[in-house]
Amino acid sequence: MIIKEKIFVEKEIVEEKIDLMMDNLTTIKDSGEFLLDFDGLKVDDKSWTVWNWPQGVGLYGIYKNYRHTKSPKALKIVNDWFEERMLEGAPPKNVNTMAPLLTMAYLYEDTQDSRYIPYLEQWAQWVMKEMPRTKDNGLQHATYGPENKNQLWDDTLMMTVLPLAKIGKLLNRQDYIEEAIHQFLIHIKYLMDKKTGLWYHGWTFEGNHNYAEALWARGNCWITIAIPEIIEILELEEGDAFRTFLLATLEAQVHSLKQYQHTSGLWHTLINDPTSYLESSATAGFAYGILKSVHKGYLPASYKEVAYQAIAGLLEKIDATGEVQQVSIGTGMGEDLDFYRNIGMTAMPYGQSLTVLCLTELLVSFC
Repeated sequence: MIIKEKIFVEKEIVEEKIDLMMDNLTTIKDSGEFLLDFDGLKVDDKSWTVWNWPQGVGLYGIYKNYRHTKSPKALKIVNDWFEERMLEGAPPKNVNTMAPLLTMAYLYEDTQDSRYIPYLEQWAQWVMKEMPRTKDNGLQHATYGPENKNQLWDDTLMMTVLPLAKIGKLLNRQDYIEEAIHQFLIHIKYLMDKKTGLWYHGWTFEGNHNYAEALWARGNCWITIAIPEIIEILELEEGDAFRTFLLATLEAQVHSLKQYQHTSGLWHTLINDPTSYLESSATAGFAYGILKSVHKGYLPASYKEVAYQAIAGLLEKIDATGEVQQVSIGTGMGEDLDFYRNIGMTAMPYGQSLTVLCLTELLVSFC
């Protein structure tokens, strides 16, 4: 007889929360208060109808939900977004606007809709041939505004490298796959803190340092997500040297995350600084990456309780409208730790979408 695991929350409640957050996510608009201004160039990081990284993360969370639940609502949200954006025309290419291409690649895999092919090919070729590089041939974190010359950021692996890897698998481009592997290795080399296994936000070759040496939570959560995702995307088998290296890197990070988890289940925005505020979007990313890694056998089963505690805390942060509370706004590179302590909070697409992602992974526990 098989005895099913007792989960700390009812499945119906999880499904209701996901539905509520998808409604909220797709109606977010920026009143103007949180527009980014780069010398007169206004960038909207918040509204759903924009082609940028917060929306890219949102699309990924919703499409992952569709793949697991076959929800017509989730599929319609993703399809509608791409149809409308393709009619408007693609934006300038940068490390962040590449993010929606990951979900587009999954859409193509599932539908074989040939309209997606030119986007997948052209954006991947841009990464390979035109995207700015740092010393050691890293992908420079160049965005709409600053050039960020010679800078490596955690975010790049999630926003640009995962899409490149997925496109490489779909289009049978081994050069794309090798480039994705190289970028993971170079980012690990310069961004992982060897003492804790946690990750610094950034590295600059202009002075060779990690800025404020900030162990910033959301930057870290991109790694907790990206490692199990790249293993799955590239179909790395047990015994593969790259897979073995990645999993050792992941477990070192998660070991420290367990030590620093707050009793609420959340993590501080500076992971090792209890005076910094607790932040929900990073917590959701950690919960997803840890729980998925346990489900896949990448991490020991004992870490499941870390993810469950995080999700229990997150459920308390979802309000009646489906907005996830305590989410920090888009965060640039900080020169000191107070920069991170003072980042504002508001409803952001990645707050809802990362929580949709981790709650969707929680649904796997009910199977």
